[in-house]
Amino acid sequence: MSEFGFTRASDDVLAARGRLADDVVQSLVDAGLPAFRDDPEAAVERSGALVSVEPDAETASAAVSVGWRCSPDLLQAAAERLLTGDADAPAVRYPGVIGRHMQSALIQVLLTAGIIATPENDAMNPARVLVFGRMSDLPPALRPTFVPPGTRSR
Repeated sequence: MSEFGFTRASDDVLAARGRLADDVVQSLVDAGLPAFRDDPEAAVERSGALVSVEPDAETASAAVSVGWRCSPDLLQAAAERLLTGDADAPAVRYPGVIGRHMQSALIQVLLTAGIIATPENDAMNPARVLVFGRMSDLPPALRPTFVPPGTRSR
């Protein structure tokens, strides 16, 4: 069982999801973006693209997702303003606004790297990016034929 009472995915499934998450991290790092896997102990002080793996056997959406994490200082300032009751302060809105702007960039980088990524369609977490796999995992008949300009090898 996972922490929320759902059936946990098998070790083989989690290993495949982990490989996909590693590919996502590497693709983002190759593009020059800070990116790392979701690790509660190691990632607390890091900012950049946070790549998460869903541990549940049944997923309602993608098994891997990406979100943007602003600096810990910025997040702390937002939390402090919320605690004072100032929910309309720019410091409170800033992390969410930046996350929404970064969502598009993350999707474009991943698509260019051959990874299927789409925006999250969830009002509770609208800035997340859903990752479904590599385009090379699709059968040839279902693979996109569009090649972004400048990405063909010479």
